[in-house]
Amino acid sequence: MQLFDVYPLFDINITKGAGCHVWDDHGTEYLDLYGGHAVISIGHCHPHYTAMLTAQLSKLGFYSNSVINTLQQQLAERLGKACGYDDYQLFLINSGAEANENALKLASFHTGRTRVLSAEKAFHGRTSLAVEVTNNPKIIAPINDCGHVTYLPLNDLDAWERELAKGDVAACIIECIQGVGGIRMVDEEFAKGLHAACKKYGTVLICDEIQCGYGRSGKFFAHQWLGIRPDIITCAKGIGNGFPMGAVIISPEFKPVYGMLGTTFGGNHLACTAALAVLDVIENEHLVENAHEVGEYLIGKLKEMQQHNSHIVDVRGRGMMIGIELDIPHKNVRSRLIHEEHCFTGCASTNILRLLPSLCLTKQQADEFVEKFKRSLNSCL
Repeated sequence: MQLFDVYPLFDINITKGAGCHVWDDHGTEYLDLYGGHAVISIGHCHPHYTAMLTAQLSKLGFYSNSVINTLQQQLAERLGKACGYDDYQLFLINSGAEANENALKLASFHTGRTRVLSAEKAFHGRTSLAVEVTNNPKIIAPINDCGHVTYLPLNDLDAWERELAKGDVAACIIECIQGVGGIRMVDEEFAKGLHAACKKYGTVLICDEIQCGYGRSGKFFAHQWLGIRPDIITCAKGIGNGFPMGAVIISPEFKPVYGMLGTTFGGNHLACTAALAVLDVIENEHLVENAHEVGEYLIGKLKEMQQHNSHIVDVRGRGMMIGIELDIPHKNVRSRLIHEEHCFTGCASTNILRLLPSLCLTKQQADEFVEKFKRSLNSCL
């Protein structure tokens, strides 16, 4: 049997990691500013994380959600305090797509409506509802194209208010920093206006914090820069530092009904242990604060570079979520970074490098990346 060929792969086999570095099977060391696509929040193979998972696995790896799992309650209490939503409710699943899927179902149950507003260039996942609110016709299969969703320009408050005024919208779903969309930022004025309009028309506001959340922006959630309090927050990626996990954080206005939602693997003992270990490290090592400080430092260094290089069109983002827009395709620059400079980055569109490092990135490593990027960009011009 062969693998179903759906990913374009670099010819590199990563076998080991530590902090913000990974190594391939030839022993080559790479600086990792991709973080496994924003998943590795506290760094690769953190000793506290590996110790907690090992200890839990020696006791119990899994049992079903038909019995009490005190780790789930511990996680709910810890996460509530860490993010400032201790009066909200927590539903645990396995991935970001599932988080958005269940958030949209909750909104529909709550309102009795079927229509959703989503932003142009949004990406919310690949399950049925999640892919339908993703603005990419290449991945919306005919079976998913049910006409539930209206896509609107990001930050165009008038357009969103016009649709909300029709009174039939179950939910608005937004990424406060779009990832796949190219590190496009939500304006504070738009966010506050949308929040108010959702309240006025009885629409559920969902903030997708799967990529931009969990400390990455320099606050626990990116929407906290904008002064809003959404009805539902979805997260995944960094919550488990590589262990598959997702979560829906739900306003106390929502009342659960047995059988409404469910999951086999969600919130299992190993997943909760991974998430608790992540919170330990985030708090003990002040990683949200580090993401803000080092992220702003790196953005500043890249903006300095932009002043002297006309091929850098824009540098934008917050914390450890940064986009570098070029006036040339990113393909050769990124390839040079990986193969010659031994540095991983992500990308978006055809001309944007996307930086998604672990929250433990240091200023020294930020400087190292800037030098590698300079050499890579100059060699491609």
